[in-house]
Amino acid sequence: MTTPLLEMDNMSVELPFGIRTADIVSGITLTLNRGERLGIVGESGSGKSITALAAMGLLPDRMQVRGTLRFDGQDLANKPEAELCKMRGRRMAMIFQEPMTALNPVKSIGAQIAEGRRLHLGESRADAERKARQLLDRVGLPAPRFNLDLYPHQLSGGQRQRVMIAMAIACEPDLLIADEPTTALDVTVQAQILDLMDDLIDETGTALMLITHDLGVVSEMTDRIAVMYAGRIVETGRTEAVFHRMAHPYARGLFAASPHGANLVRDHTKSRQRLAAIPGVVPDPLARPPYCSFADRCAFVEEDCRKFNPELDLIGESEGIAHRAACLHPCDGEVLA
Repeated sequence: MTTPLLEMDNMSVELPFGIRTADIVSGITLTLNRGERLGIVGESGSGKSITALAAMGLLPDRMQVRGTLRFDGQDLANKPEAELCKMRGRRMAMIFQEPMTALNPVKSIGAQIAEGRRLHLGESRADAERKARQLLDRVGLPAPRFNLDLYPHQLSGGQRQRVMIAMAIACEPDLLIADEPTTALDVTVQAQILDLMDDLIDETGTALMLITHDLGVVSEMTDRIAVMYAGRIVETGRTEAVFHRMAHPYARGLFAASPHGANLVRDHTKSRQRLAAIPGVVPDPLARPPYCSFADRCAFVEEDCRKFNPELDLIGESEGIAHRAACLHPCDGEVLA
């Protein structure tokens, strides 16, 4: 059996608050194989970014990983920082949400792109800078307008994000994690960046973990999807299968609140649809109930929903990929009924 590139098994991330401890994410179980594309979706506060940072070994010092976290069979949770540094950039890389804060403002973009190749591949300055020039061309920042001596503040938001992508793919990593890579960009630039990422991933065969709240992006760019709520995965499966039947009420709520979902419904019914809203807020990690965390916001809640915390149970299968939902009363029927 092939070893997954990334494996999380009952993984939790804990943060101590005085004498109490909060599970920021809890019981995360997922795998990502080589060349596969996984989308992780959920509203703000659901634990998406913490899951990504855990995979990169970039959690704040006070946070601790419990459970299994492996990369290519290696235990990441207990790996020394020096060993993680050798892997980050070379075996795994991350595109952050806001490139202006992720890029070093006092280093030229050429130096920042070349740094990874010099550090991990042992290239000379000249060879690394030559490759940096090729990477800038590859991400749509051609010479002579975009030379290696430019600094981040001299570029637009979309251009900075292209530099971030060039840095991330510089050493051709096995895993690319993109955390809301287009959130701060206008719609036209968003489409350009996503098309660029799509092409580069196809070229390199890199595995992708895409963190987003945009269901439209997930439907177009991923093979599998994991829906997160209050630090847990509440539904997972092949992307097409989950969009065909969203079993968890929270997943359906996200779809109904999404412009992408409204457009699909309008195309299906030929009538204009008003965007829905999910009432209430995500519970505080220190105040999560012992029962289903979504029960107090759920339109389909029943009495037993406030007695038990449901497991991620199998509800179907599509092309050999399990479709699971953590719901005592999963919804049935197509979303576009």
